Amino acid sequence: MSDLLLRIKDNVSKVIIGKESVTELLLTALAAGGHVLLEDVPGTGKTVLAKSLAKSMDLSFGRVQFTPDLLPSDVTGLSYFNQEKGAFVFKEGPVFTNLLLADEINRATPRTQSSLLECMGEGQVTVDGVTRTPGIPFFVIATQNPVETLGCYPLPEAQMDRFLMKISMGSLTEEQERQMIDRYINDQPLDTIESVCSRDEIVNLQNDCKNIYVHTDLRNYIVSLVQGTRKYGSSTGDSNMIEEGVSPRGTLALLRASQGYAMVQGRDFVVPEDIKAVAVPVLAHRMISDTSYTEAKESFIQNLLSSIELPTEDWTQP
Repeated sequence: MSDLLLRIKDNVSKVIIGKESVTELLLTALAAGGHVLLEDVPGTGKTVLAKSLAKSMDLSFGRVQFTPDLLPSDVTGLSYFNQEKGAFVFKEGPVFTNLLLADEINRATPRTQSSLLECMGEGQVTVDGVTRTPGIPFFVIATQNPVETLGCYPLPEAQMDRFLMKISMGSLTEEQERQMIDRYINDQPLDTIESVCSRDEIVNLQNDCKNIYVHTDLRNYIVSLVQGTRKYGSSTGDSNMIEEGVSPRGTLALLRASQGYAMVQGRDFVVPEDIKAVAVPVLAHRMISDTSYTEAKESFIQNLLSSIELPTEDWTQP
């Protein structure tokens, strides 16, 4: 792991207990320049994890609490008439930041959810015919509760495809829960952690990530995995479950995530284990199926990983 990523991970671990693998995936997405959807039941630490990462970096931070009455202009901003200047003036919304926390994103209407499509996919915001840049780097962490459905609006496929990964926090072990009590009984660690890196360091990190070496055989392996999702389960016996496989955007997402994970592991080249480690969080949520259960899609990807032969080579750059 690079010194920068290690500093961030250690800083986050001062607040979050027992979620090293989740933190590594979050850092993978950060290095790869992607966005993350944290999905889990209430109280598992989704928002605290997002805030811990934000406070660990010297970046501008914005938060939007998504509600059913939230409007697209509440996210992107709007133009209003300034009487003193005698002209329309644009007031930036919270999306004009480096790290945006979209809290409980599935509580907003699809119209408001779609206000994030352009900035997440293209790194820009267009309002009243004028295109503006939200921030460089630009990183969205969205949270949602998969259990509660009353007053919620499922994210459409186009929105899901904009997230590099969908991650679940999971529960704590008995020992980890005891550690949490001991840590929080007298203190609030989130209030005391400070930034450990600058904006320029994050920009350089993302540029370096694109140069992580990926062997030709591993590029072919990535293509085989994505193509496998489009064969509607013919290789896994789930032919009636999958309606649409992973999009070409998902192919590039798997490539970038593999490079990011290799960087998190301290390598300047990708190995097959990197691809396998990120395949489920990158690919499962992009699949359109006749079931809404996340476990079914994740199981499909796991079966796909088992059915496609893993290449064996020297993966270091020649």
